[in-house]
Amino acid sequence: MESSNVYYVNKDKITFKTIFNLLKQNQKIKLSDEANNLIIKCRDYLDNKTKNESNPIYGINTGFGALYNKSISNKDLSKLQKNLVISHACGIGEEVPHEIVKLMILLKVQSLSYGHSGVQISTVNRLIDFFNNDIIPIIYQQGSLGASGDLSPLAHMSLPLLGLGEVYFKGKRTSAQKALNTLKLKPITLKSKEGLALLNGTQFMSAYGVYCLLKLHKLSELADIIGAISLDAFDGRMEPFIDELHQIRPHLGQIQTAKRFRALLKGSELMLQTKEHVQDPYSFRCIPQVHGASKDSINYVSSVFSAEINSVTDNPTIFPDKDLIISGGNFHGQPLALALDNMAIAAAEWGNISERRTYQLLHGKRGLPHFLVANPGLNSGFMIPQYTAASIVNQNKQLCTPASVDSIESSQGQEDHVSMGANAATKAFRVVENLERILAIELFNAAQAIDFRRPNKTSMMLEDFLGKYRELVPFVIEDKVMHFEIQKTINFLQNVTFEMEDALMEGI
Repeated sequence: MESSNVYYVNKDKITFKTIFNLLKQNQKIKLSDEANNLIIKCRDYLDNKTKNESNPIYGINTGFGALYNKSISNKDLSKLQKNLVISHACGIGEEVPHEIVKLMILLKVQSLSYGHSGVQISTVNRLIDFFNNDIIPIIYQQGSLGASGDLSPLAHMSLPLLGLGEVYFKGKRTSAQKALNTLKLKPITLKSKEGLALLNGTQFMSAYGVYCLLKLHKLSELADIIGAISLDAFDGRMEPFIDELHQIRPHLGQIQTAKRFRALLKGSELMLQTKEHVQDPYSFRCIPQVHGASKDSINYVSSVFSAEINSVTDNPTIFPDKDLIISGGNFHGQPLALALDNMAIAAAEWGNISERRTYQLLHGKRGLPHFLVANPGLNSGFMIPQYTAASIVNQNKQLCTPASVDSIESSQGQEDHVSMGANAATKAFRVVENLERILAIELFNAAQAIDFRRPNKTSMMLEDFLGKYRELVPFVIEDKVMHFEIQKTINFLQNVTFEMEDALMEGI
């Protein structure tokens, strides 16, 4: 019987939900029998092929990149692969977060499990050992062009397989060899093609993309919840959210957003009050259109990454049943680069409109005090948190300059078009982190504004959400160090669960 705490790689298509559960529940991974057999079959085929083949086969008995025409003797094939890993480990800059490194390992195992890469079963199982024992190779954010795969980051991921490089193990930075010794594991000796199989691939871009998508799923819901609190705090109108309006412009995200707001605000005393104003600013009135467009973009990005994480992306690609070894371009990150740039823009727009709602709450309009404090003048109140949000929004705008429109020739012209998807990935990650901070500042303001509407209440769903929030962040009576309140709000967003989620998602 299979353990519920073990994920069998390549038994089924890997999904975002599977990955979320793997990380959240700290599940272990293991090759399925099918994957095990496919890997062994492909390796046996390649061993037989290299014994009997005198013709050059790219990356197996030749050099790499512009050195593709340099033949390598059979006795040097293992040395060739080790040299490849060592020479390509030239990353620099900030370290890749541990969660993303672990995702890289998982996705590399998944890609190798299809039996088209020619790796040894022992190599794949050693990657699984790393995942299951939380051996986290130290990888750097800068160095990949996102075209021959993520060469430099994947080289740093692969060094510890050879007993080289550094890792985090049991919470400490240490040499890979010491970590292997602790677990009584020996370094892997690479055979022909294996270094190329490990280094070619899109797992750096893919891991960043999947991590951001998992986070954006929650931030999308939070953007709606916090936006609904702001709408009620601003004494906004419900008419822009009626279904009839959106059915005549039937973008799916727009329709879903309007429906979600109707569910979120159902039964709100504040919404039922007579309104003196006949129209709200765009940042409130156009929430379905703006939030919805970002949702639609993220759905597109999700479809790209769903295909990618279930793909073979190294080169050359081996088809044992057809006696084919093909040098192609599945490592090219163009699909991901375009999607990651799209993701960054969509996430930034959630933040852009959020900051505008924060700004509107501070004007002293519609019965709210200036800067949301009882004694403005003596107190600056919530004046400066909006500055912080505006600063972050500005940074996001700079980060949204597309990386994918650039290409710089490399490897003496052999690699003359690259995706720059790795830079798109790290930029998107920063935008998503920034979005969380912007939404936290909006919640900080919106909760304060709602409390000035007491004793009237918003909906039961939103009151439940605000009740949880107020357990951590109290109403601000007079000036205090706002940094700590904002940081507590960010922590709240990272840890809050949605008891109302089933109701919100019903029919959506």
